Amino acid sequence: MQFRQQALAKLQSPEELDLPVRFARPQGWLALSVTMVVMAAASVWAVTGTVASTVSAPAVLTHGEGSYILQSPVAGQVTEVVAQEGERLPANAPVLKVRTAQGGTTVVRAVAAGRVTALAATIGAIISTGANVAAVEKVAHADDPLYATVYVPAESAATIPANAAVDLTVQSVPTQQYGVLRGHVKAVGRSVQTPQQISSFLGDSQLGEQFTKKGRPVAVLVRLDRSAATKSGLKWSSADGPPFALTSMTLATGSIRLADQRPVDWLLP
Repeated sequence: MQFRQQALAKLQSPEELDLPVRFARPQGWLALSVTMVVMAAASVWAVTGTVASTVSAPAVLTHGEGSYILQSPVAGQVTEVVAQEGERLPANAPVLKVRTAQGGTTVVRAVAAGRVTALAATIGAIISTGANVAAVEKVAHADDPLYATVYVPAESAATIPANAAVDLTVQSVPTQQYGVLRGHVKAVGRSVQTPQQISSFLGDSQLGEQFTKKGRPVAVLVRLDRSAATKSGLKWSSADGPPFALTSMTLATGSIRLADQRPVDWLLP
């Protein structure tokens, strides 16, 4: 009975139309505003923003012309090794002497000027025609600059922009103490490299196999940034860099910055 009287009183009383209606609390408005701002910023970035990415690949420090493998033109026994490892030779300089089966002596000479990086022949060794006897790096002058050759996967080579920044982690340099070596892309190869091509350029057959384990790469030539403030004469991410100069055939890992890409691809009707 009491409930019925309350219901009748409610029907007879006018609606409270003059009171404001509260749709949300202040905390709710704040959360909604923040959400809208974040969504707007994300939309703008998706349209105008870019994503920077890098590709890492094995690298080796060399002089720009690379190396070549010197082969013996005759078969016979090595009677004298004239050149020494590390020695810089002019073109046509004698490297070793071979006595043939006919009793004559043939002098094996350097094909082009360079520095002997490896000698495979020793005195008394019996070699065949075409045998590898030495590796010679093509460097004519002592002050010829070092470069880095980075062997990048073929699918990433097309996205490397001209003069792209490169960071090189050198195996013989403690990264935590001296940082990474700085450089910029000088040229990107036009075709993939076979193990034989890499071996011929570097003068090392093992590196040819090592750099092609995951497929045939593209060679990217990197110009090393110079600095008069470091012992090595090169620019590092640290102020001083290592207290020694780098030599050719030093292995490294190169990280190349690729062209910036849009985070979202929009599909238009």
